[in-house]
Order: sequence, then C-alpha cells, then structure tokens
Amino acid sequence: MFNLYWADESGFPAGDRGAAYGDGLFETIRMCGNRGVLLSRHLARMGRDAGRLGIPIAHTDLRKACTAAVSRYADRFCNKDGESGWVLKLTLTRGEGGRGYQPGSGMRPNLMVSASPMPVAPATFGVAADVSRVPLTVNPLLAGIKSLNRLEQVMAAREITGELYEMIMSDSAGNLVEGTRTNLLLKGPGGWVTPPAKSLAVAGILRQWVLEKLRAKGEVVEERAVSMADVLGAHCQGLYLLNSVIGVVPVRSFAGQDLPADDGLATIFNPLELLE
Repeated sequence: MFNLYWADESGFPAGDRGAAYGDGLFETIRMCGNRGVLLSRHLARMGRDAGRLGIPIAHTDLRKACTAAVSRYADRFCNKDGESGWVLKLTLTRGEGGRGYQPGSGMRPNLMVSASPMPVAPATFGVAADVSRVPLTVNPLLAGIKSLNRLEQVMAAREITGELYEMIMSDSAGNLVEGTRTNLLLKGPGGWVTPPAKSLAVAGILRQWVLEKLRAKGEVVEERAVSMADVLGAHCQGLYLLNSVIGVVPVRSFAGQDLPADDGLATIFNPLELLE
C-alpha cells in the first residue's frame, strides 16, 4: 500500500523523508494524450530501483496512478486539434517516519503525481554544450538510480547561461559521463560509444532503447569511458544528448569548438511510434 498525493492539491507531509533526506526517486514521462513514451520501461525502472532502495511499490499500483493521472491531467494540455503533449512526473519516497537517517518500521511509501507542459523543443540543427566545473561522483550502490539526490546536477545546471543548452559533467579522472539531464552518445569511425551504465548517476530510458535499436541494426556500440579527446579529436563524427522527454539532440558546439552535427540519429526516435 502507498499514500497518493496530487501536486496541484497539496504537497508531501512535513515529515516526508524525500524532502528531509532525498530518500526516494522519480520518473518523468513524455505523454501524448492518454499514452506515454516508453511508459512500460519507465514504470519498470521505478519499480526495480525502488526495490534497490528497499521501498515497496507494486507495478500495478504505479499503473493505476498513471491511469488516474491521465484522467486528471490529459485534457488540460489539449491543443485546438485535440492533441496534447505533456510531462507526467512520479515522485516516490519511503514515506514518513523514523528518527534521523534511520527509517522507521512498517512505513508506507508516498507517491506524488504532477503534470507540466512539454518543454520548448531544442533546435533540430544542434545545440551548444560545455564542460561543467562540478565533478560527478557516482556511488556504485546507487549507480543509475534516478534518486531525489540531485544536488550535483543542480549546481552544474546553474552554469547554463546564454546559448548553452546543457553542461556535461565529468568524473574524477576527467572522463565525460553525462549531462545534467541527458546521457551521452558519441559517433566515431568505428561505431558508437557511450559511458557504461555503472558510471552513470542516471541510466536513461531512451539511452537503453537507442542502444538496443542501434545494435539491432547491426551497428557497433561500445560502452566505455569517453574522454575530451574523443569528442574534440578529428575522429569525432557527432555527439548526441539523449533524454526521453526531449529526445535525441545533436551537439553542434562543445567547449567552444564546432562539432559535426546532423539530426540523422533523431530520425530513429519518433515519439509517436513509442507511445503506449
């Protein structure tokens, strides 16, 4: 069992552990009317990662919450043609209870459901990105989980100014890991390269889907560390940002240097073909 909250009615209780300690996780899902892009994968990840954190939530309960959210929010975002694009956010916390960091026994999880309009679409010809001064540290126990602990990303996102669309964060060795809200995919002469999932703060839903799609087409995909030289060197054939809400975004300028950019990879990501 869990407690359901609607963001447009009230917030979590004052003692919620998500607000106090970041003790929880979230999903943001691109919606079109009453269907969601890669919806099953989003819900499966939330259930799987909630299990890693020891927060009990049933897949059927997440499905019911999504169905209720569609009934509540979808019509609010319809345009004059009756079509709608919006973003559904599910925030799951361990609940309320316990003293200090130690959770209490028999706690009931809290699930907050909210909705917002789709963000402005990035330029199809490519965006500008730079390297963040904020290093990214990934705890192996939490690698890949879209947890509520996102302070490093918040600090890095504060560096986004002017024409910059994204800041790319690096690890302690200087390898490029991911953006504040995106995963990375690099095109080179030998195929595609992306940082391994174990190095990521968030292992994106679209990232995994694109990797599967490329491999199914017979493309070579390697998961390894990505260096600045890989991106800025002569062999780079393109750098892409991946996010299931904004899609596949080519980078035309990185750290002040022009990169080869086209929207070819974006053509394999048609949201209307991924709605469930």
